[in-house]
Amino acid sequence: MSETPLTRNIAPGKPPTDLAAYDANGGYQAVRDTIGKVDPDGVLDIIKDSNLRGRGGAGYPTGMKWSFVPKPRPDEGHRYLVANADEMEPGTFKDRLLMEFDPHQLIEGMILSSYTISADRGYIFIRDEYHTAIKRLNDAIKEAENKNYLGDRILGTDFSFHLHVHVSAGRYICGEETALLNSLEGKRANPRAKPPFPQVSGLWGRPTIVNNVETLCNIPHIVTHGADWYQSLGSGNDAGTKLYGASGRVKKPGCWELPIGTSIREILENHAGGMLDGYELKGLLPGGASTDFLVAEPLDLPMDYESIMQAGSRMGTGTMIILDDKTCPVGMIANLMKFFARESCGFCTPCREGLPWVKQILDGIEAGTGRLGDMDILERQSQFIGAISNTHCAHAPGAIEPLSSGLKYFHEDFIAHIENKTCPYTGGAT
Repeated sequence: MSETPLTRNIAPGKPPTDLAAYDANGGYQAVRDTIGKVDPDGVLDIIKDSNLRGRGGAGYPTGMKWSFVPKPRPDEGHRYLVANADEMEPGTFKDRLLMEFDPHQLIEGMILSSYTISADRGYIFIRDEYHTAIKRLNDAIKEAENKNYLGDRILGTDFSFHLHVHVSAGRYICGEETALLNSLEGKRANPRAKPPFPQVSGLWGRPTIVNNVETLCNIPHIVTHGADWYQSLGSGNDAGTKLYGASGRVKKPGCWELPIGTSIREILENHAGGMLDGYELKGLLPGGASTDFLVAEPLDLPMDYESIMQAGSRMGTGTMIILDDKTCPVGMIANLMKFFARESCGFCTPCREGLPWVKQILDGIEAGTGRLGDMDILERQSQFIGAISNTHCAHAPGAIEPLSSGLKYFHEDFIAHIENKTCPYTGGAT
């Protein structure tokens, strides 16, 4: 049994896995052994016992999420399973790796997941920029349909499941599952009020489960090898492996499948090759752009949900953005605020008005026109916008995390910009 199940078919220089190669390495065995042979409740119990947590950022237990879907009733209409493949989080590229090089793994995971929740329709919601992944997913779906792994009466059973790739225009807010569902319905991508939750009333008012690509790719391996095996893969309290990534001024930026709970030090030094020569680590965003900075020797922290939370941040997608000692943290934060302000859906005032205001103040500080009073405004806004009870969804609180932690850890850099009216990292206004 592989200790890196998600990437067992992926290697540098190796071509994408087609159906023949996937089948030859045990692909769709879980489908053949499960569909029509194992009760869906039995599959659900395996997923719950495995302690698989969502890999999209929140880390919610997958089996528990699925258990909220009501039992099917005769002639009740469609049920839906949606793979969130939008992957708009800055610094995140793990799902792209899985979709481009092993698309059948996602498809098999969706077949088994849909069987468990009695869904008969599925969508892979993907951003338009992922041209290669879109083509390979569509090709893989056709291959699976030809083998009757998809379609009507799969493998001669009573279970049917039809899967489609939905290409989105691309918005960060579509990472929020109800905004994604609105977009899939052809509406503006605004998050919905909850309750009702999608498990009860989701796509077109029907029971719906939305899961991240990496989450769904774990399902075939858990079903095949069992919950105990999956739990044994983790190195701490969490179960399984995790696709970790690192970008920034490291020697070998990339993505690696490792036991969940692997330390930041091992990821950065052993896999990313350490910092580039002449650069030192100043801080990092552990899970993409919408997480708090970690500084003050974070290297020995395990990259798992509780450890990163206790350190004052979130694991998020597990893809670290590295801040080095020669990059201006004020400029980095201003750049992130520009992105998040642009990606607001515009529904609520703190997000629609607050993020652009913060971005404008940061631009002034970077340009050498900032005032000391701006620091008070930024502090108040980070506290106000950061309170999730003040906003319609979690976009603004997540967006403000780099600023909130940046004001704490890089306060002297902000003050130096304001007092010297220049960026100390570039020697001039930026």
